Amino acid sequence: MQITKKFIVVSAGIVTLVAGGGVAFAATTSTAAAPKVTAEQAMELAHKQVAGAWVSEVDYQSRGTRPDVWEVELTKGTERHELDVDAATGKVVKHQTDQEDDDHGHDDD
Repeated sequence: MQITKKFIVVSAGIVTLVAGGGVAFAATTSTAAAPKVTAEQAMELAHKQVAGAWVSEVDYQSRGTRPDVWEVELTKGTERHELDVDAATGKVVKHQTDQEDDDHGHDDD
């Protein structure tokens, strides 16, 4: 059984938690046990991996038999980074990078 908590992160520019940047998010409630690593800590760990990026989304994934993770999506320039942060240990267990579509899906024809 997979439980997903969706966090929407609102950001106006580059969010840097260490420098006191502001982050607002809305969370749904669940009966699952709270993760040891908080959303804020997961975002901080993700920022260490992708310095200068801003957080566009944070999801908590309760995966049953597999370790629970925070899925953190960051944007830096034209790159979108998706990181999975182990919710118990804080270790980055996945880091995927994709190029954003510069023309936002419009054909040049």
